Amino acid sequence: MKTLKFLAIPLMLSLFFVLISAKAGDKENERVHSASNVLKDFSKMKESIPRQLLQQYEGIVIIPKLINAGLGIGGKRGKGIAMVKLADGKWSNPVFVTLTGGSFGLQIGVQSVDLVLVFRHKGVLTKVKNGDFTIGGDISAAAGPVGRSSTASTDYKLEAEVYSYSRSRGLFAGITINGSNLGIDKTANAKFYGNNDSSKDIFAMSNSKKESVVVLKETLSAF
Repeated sequence: MKTLKFLAIPLMLSLFFVLISAKAGDKENERVHSASNVLKDFSKMKESIPRQLLQQYEGIVIIPKLINAGLGIGGKRGKGIAMVKLADGKWSNPVFVTLTGGSFGLQIGVQSVDLVLVFRHKGVLTKVKNGDFTIGGDISAAAGPVGRSSTASTDYKLEAEVYSYSRSRGLFAGITINGSNLGIDKTANAKFYGNNDSSKDIFAMSNSKKESVVVLKETLSAF
């Protein structure tokens, strides 16, 4: 009987830690699902992100429900994911990121927007590693062209390093993100993947079988 008791203790502890780990990743799973929903909502809009842009550009950041608030001095805060296109054309596993920023001017109110940033070169994201960078300082973002078909932006020179798209209440919403800081959410990455892999390591992989990641990649590929 004593032997059974001693065996039961480690089994109970193992189950406890598995449950804690699963619960710890719930928020991250929800964030990935929210990113998928943002893409689905964008795809239903009359004018959306051109397919040609996603075919040519190599990185994407999706921030669901970015809070844009202001009362004289404004601020932005949101959590989302970033992905890059690998050499074989597949999208990498998602890296969790945060976006924060402030602004000055005549503004009042609180706005929740879905934000999508499309990056011309994936190196801009993969080189962030364990640090961060400032949009508008290290690299500037421009308002992106819109159009459903792959030829919708033929007359538009796709030369900007980063194009931004923001949506509020089903419509495109103007929002200035230059001056905002994009950083790696290392805590969320550790909870979701269960290890201490760097963002560079995660960006290099596409082997996640997590249901939320599979759905996200399918949604992005079909966009």
